[in-house]
Amino acid sequence: MRKRRAGTPDEVGDLAEFLMSSRGRFISGADLLIDGGCTAGYWYGDLQYLKATH
Repeated sequence: MRKRRAGTPDEVGDLAEFLMSSRGRFISGADLLIDGGCTAGYWYGDLQYLKATH
């Protein structure tokens, strides 16, 4: 399992910069989690373990 850590301000800023740029012009009304996969790990557990057992 990967070691969990808090995101850095630069990592959050990268998404904010993308959303404000012309490349993010088609995104609206979305919830975007910037947590390095921690939420997915909470809901789905260790995905490597699931792949190995199923």
